[in-house]
Amino acid sequence: MGEGIYFDGGTVWTGAEPADADALLVLDGRIAAVGAEARARAGEAVEHVDLGGGFLMPSFGDGHAHPQFGGLESAGPAVRGCASIEEIVAEVRRYAAEHPERAWITGASYDGSLAPDGLFDARWLDEAVPDRPVVLRAWDYHTVWCNSRALELAGITSATPEPELGEIPRRDDGSPLGTLREWGAVDLVTAVMPPREIEERVEAIDRAADYYLARGVTWVQDAWVEPDDVEAYLEIARRGSLRLRMNLALYADPRRFEQQLPAMLRARQAVDDVGHPRLTARTVKFFADGVVENQTGALLEPYCSGLHDHGMRVWEPQALNDAVRAVDAAGFQVHIHAIGDAAVRQGLDAIESAVAASGPRDRRPVIAHAQLVDAADMDRFAELGVIACMQPLWAQLDALMTVLTEPRLGPERSERQYPLRTLASTGATLSFGSDWPVSSGAPLEGIAVAASRQTEDGDPAGGWTPHEILGVDTALTAYTRAVAHQAFADAGSAAWGRLAPGVSADLVWLESDPRAVPPSALARLRVRETYLAGRRNAVVV
Repeated sequence: MGEGIYFDGGTVWTGAEPADADALLVLDGRIAAVGAEARARAGEAVEHVDLGGGFLMPSFGDGHAHPQFGGLESAGPAVRGCASIEEIVAEVRRYAAEHPERAWITGASYDGSLAPDGLFDARWLDEAVPDRPVVLRAWDYHTVWCNSRALELAGITSATPEPELGEIPRRDDGSPLGTLREWGAVDLVTAVMPPREIEERVEAIDRAADYYLARGVTWVQDAWVEPDDVEAYLEIARRGSLRLRMNLALYADPRRFEQQLPAMLRARQAVDDVGHPRLTARTVKFFADGVVENQTGALLEPYCSGLHDHGMRVWEPQALNDAVRAVDAAGFQVHIHAIGDAAVRQGLDAIESAVAASGPRDRRPVIAHAQLVDAADMDRFAELGVIACMQPLWAQLDALMTVLTEPRLGPERSERQYPLRTLASTGATLSFGSDWPVSSGAPLEGIAVAASRQTEDGDPAGGWTPHEILGVDTALTAYTRAVAHQAFADAGSAAWGRLAPGVSADLVWLESDPRAVPPSALARLRVRETYLAGRRNAVVV
């Protein structure tokens, strides 16, 4: 008789048909029985868990996130919660005074809507720290705010030309303001910053595990992984201290992709060689564009302001087609960041070219974000087998939307944002991710917005773009079974994401049924416990 757990006394949501049961039996880390059979075999378990009227379901997966970034945020000044520029500056001053040993002051994530057009001045940070470089990432992780010392060390002056794939906003006299947008500009300062020690990165991954397990998440797609990040993952795997399932998406840079591909193959092999059951590196991440808030999201029609006209394409169309075909031929899963409708079309075109070149196979390509999708491209997701990994928490009229996004898109396009229900209705696979730490990594917060299209204050009445509201069951599926499909974990010995015999017992126990509470209460539902392969969340292998 294997050791196991018997659950009853609440609702068991299987994520399959039939959806609801009243009991679950777990033996040796896997689902052994559901419902009547579980009740009949309850004596095989050594532990009985009374759900107390709660709700047991498959644990959540996060289809698109940045766990190392999230784990590192606590290592710098706590600017995320600051509600004004003055608060940010005061927090940077406090942190710098408490850490005189830090040669560089780095942190994240400040609210880009706090300054007009998202433009922050280096001189504001100079007031806090004039003698050491300060570099803060914005909430979007596409933008940084530097003080004058950081600009000086990076060699960014009025004579610095506009970089490829980036922008240096300037004052009227041509001097750099202090805000850097997108990789080409951000790389100028990160190139002179000291690298993070591997121990700091390992600790960040462990903090990310704490964060996610407390919110019921057991699998995460790290959607931006560079060589130093791979080494940190390999180290934590060698130590046997990886407490989440994680898949690495290796970052593809159009400026050096030909040199990257051999390194990607080596990284995948290194992860395979370490042989940790919770770590894979099967994916390559492409950026097709930037973000609407920077006016670098690529649009079919120009921005209302005209500042960047149609936005920024990170790859030329043929270059993206060639790179996607190359990684697809190497057996990688393709994962494309595409915010604007032009970027979504470009990503779909690139995936279509890979299908044509290599023929049918189980490739499960992903387009992440899909903030705007042209009507002509809606059906292409299902036709090409493309997973739409979307961030439901963004589909609300918060300050970023009203201050930065809507003025750039105008009313007609603003009403077409985040077409969750429309894409799902086409037969495409809709998976959910958080993009944490860009936004909260708590799935229940995202589900609350998906089911209401409202802010936490209930605005607007009836929901923003209410035709895109999802049912709670659909939203739960997008954060569980659909993410498992994205992760190639919906069948076989590695399956999770639903509750059926033979599937890994990756579970989350909620205090009550999320389908029985108003959407406004979903974000406040308490996670009582998280299990990975039948073990409570503190256990490592």
